[in-house]
Amino acid sequence: MSRFGGRDRFAAYNGTAPIEVSSGNRVIYRLSLRGNRRLNHAIHLAAVTQIRYQHSEGRAYYDKKIAEGKTGKEALRALKRQISDAIYKHLKADAARAAAAGAQGPGGQPGNDSDSSAASSHPATPALRTSHSRARHHPTTRSPRGRAIPAAPASKRTRGTG
Repeated sequence: MSRFGGRDRFAAYNGTAPIEVSSGNRVIYRLSLRGNRRLNHAIHLAAVTQIRYQHSEGRAYYDKKIAEGKTGKEALRALKRQISDAIYKHLKADAARAAAAGAQGPGGQPGNDSDSSAASSHPATPALRTSHSRARHHPTTRSPRGRAIPAAPASKRTRGTG
């Protein structure tokens, strides 16, 4: 979180910070086309989903902006910025929690006290099986009914040239 000085810089990073495109006496803001487009897309999907559900906080905020005289797009932009601010708030809280936990020991998932690692399930178990092949050493042919049919004798299996 140290890369963002505040919620405004995070909004600029994800493209939800409004930029002014005024001309003369007309003052208009629109969303920036800069920023992380994938993050902006995720925020957009969250905003559209919130608008879709009548009893969500996002829909209430959207309706409030519409009642203030904003257009649908302007209200959507405002909602996207609200979602961006909420994400920033949670990221900041998670960073503070991680910093507090960092004083206790090395990283990892909270609550993981096992001795496992990403390389193997447990340091005491061998990394490889004794046999790397899953094929049977002495294969048998199975009949359609599931009974094993013994392999044919070697003299009948291979045709000799002599």
